[in-house]
Amino acid sequence: MHTDPAEVTLQDALDALADPVRRSIVRELSTWPDFTRPCGAFDLPVSKATASHHFAVLRAAGLLEQLDSGPRRLNRLRRPEFDARFPGLLALVLAEE
Repeated sequence: MHTDPAEVTLQDALDALADPVRRSIVRELSTWPDFTRPCGAFDLPVSKATASHHFAVLRAAGLLEQLDSGPRRLNRLRRPEFDARFPGLLALVLAEE
């Protein structure tokens, strides 16, 4: 189930982006074409279960769209939709080093 960014509150968006691991996922996804980066390809400093939780939080906040392709779950950053709802917020996250 994917959350429409238009239904996300600012607090939910900020909560999702508050975690540095989730921000790193968003930044990495921003550099890849849609639906080409599977969840397992991210080099995250957390367990597989915790990584799954982070992806679920981002999906619930309307930041990610996921597509199952065989055994892999591919991701897309929903930047146009999220930017329409929260102009400039992702730009700040993506500019962070």
